[in-house]
Amino acid sequence: MIQNYPNPFNPSTVISYRLSNDSHVMLKIFDALGREIAILLNENKSKGEHEFHLDATNYNLSGGIYFVEMTAGTNVSTIKLVLTK
Repeated sequence: MIQNYPNPFNPSTVISYRLSNDSHVMLKIFDALGREIAILLNENKSKGEHEFHLDATNYNLSGGIYFVEMTAGTNVSTIKLVLTK
């Protein structure tokens, strides 16, 4: 997973990732205390480059620090997002 852009963001940002093979991908967003806020994506994706457009208004997010965790097959990665209001 590649760091989102822009970061900090308000109200939307793009999360990019690259898959080396076809994989089941799950993107989850967590608050700064580690509580799961939402599952952003949970589907099979083909090999290659992909983008997820996150709009904070769709998830009723307030300003602060969030973490997005991506699981693709057995690989797990996390990025830190900053939402400004």
